[in-house]
Amino acid sequence: MKRRILLGSAIALGLGFSAAVSTADTPALAQKDSYRVGFAQMESNNPWRIAETKSFHDTAESCGWDLIATDAAGSAAKQVADVDSMIAQGIDVLFLPPREEKPLIPAVMKAKAAGIPTFLVDRSVDPNVAQAGEHFVAFLGSDFIEQGERAAEWLIANFPEDKGIIVELEGTTGSSPANDRKKGFDDRILQDDRFEIVASQTGDFARDLGRQVMETLLQAHPDVNVVYAHNDEMAIGAIQALELAGRKPGEDITIVSIDGTRDALQAIIDGKMGVTVESSPFFGPLACDVMKKYAAGEEIPGWVKVEDRVFTLDNAADHIDEAY
Repeated sequence: MKRRILLGSAIALGLGFSAAVSTADTPALAQKDSYRVGFAQMESNNPWRIAETKSFHDTAESCGWDLIATDAAGSAAKQVADVDSMIAQGIDVLFLPPREEKPLIPAVMKAKAAGIPTFLVDRSVDPNVAQAGEHFVAFLGSDFIEQGERAAEWLIANFPEDKGIIVELEGTTGSSPANDRKKGFDDRILQDDRFEIVASQTGDFARDLGRQVMETLLQAHPDVNVVYAHNDEMAIGAIQALELAGRKPGEDITIVSIDGTRDALQAIIDGKMGVTVESSPFFGPLACDVMKKYAAGEEIPGWVKVEDRVFTLDNAADHIDEAY
């Protein structure tokens, strides 16, 4: 519950980090006691997505939402179809975590054409095609580039060896967190000539695929001593693969990741992972707060930035009970 409160108050932080944009071009939202709200989830195959969906369901009654929630099962095409269905059902407002930056642009455009204000949640779309304040109201989420930078900075400060040979497990190809977490980490880590990224391959943010990819990359690069995973699920999968190969995560190989899941915090406590940068899934209260401010005519920043923490051995035990 504590983390929900933290993220629910993030709107105040976000307003201080991103200049407000004109929303004159986005559909209006009337003030009323209840709203028909669409939440078009991209998939439900990992703890992060499950926790995010639950946060919207948990918020529905207190926020006056008649919530229509769907699950696209990892298909961008189905996610677009889900939004089409929500528009046909007469939703008042749409919250959309786009699976990929480009394929979900039609959904954003259709919602605007139907007079439905849209808020992108936890992921965004291609900014060269769709912009906040014009095609959608705002993006609610973290700074993914900064997350990658913070993972790199921890590694630079804490890596005990003279040469870091890195394997990178990327998220879903074409998604904003995968693109930005890669850029943030790569640009920062390669400023230190101790480090070399010898392989970078997608694991689609999935634990089992992360394990499989790690098994393959380990055969090609047996001297790897750092794994950077774009999320904790892939990091946990990588740990499984490494242990099966006789490696000792936390001893002869350093694991850095992003998300802040319970399994990752436990891995840190157990000495198998070095760091995970938080990316909270509890967007329900924040979505409610921003929606109500928009309906009241308040200026909404194009990016409502969520502030993330960093979990290491120093604080993982203090926060594991609130993790998902």
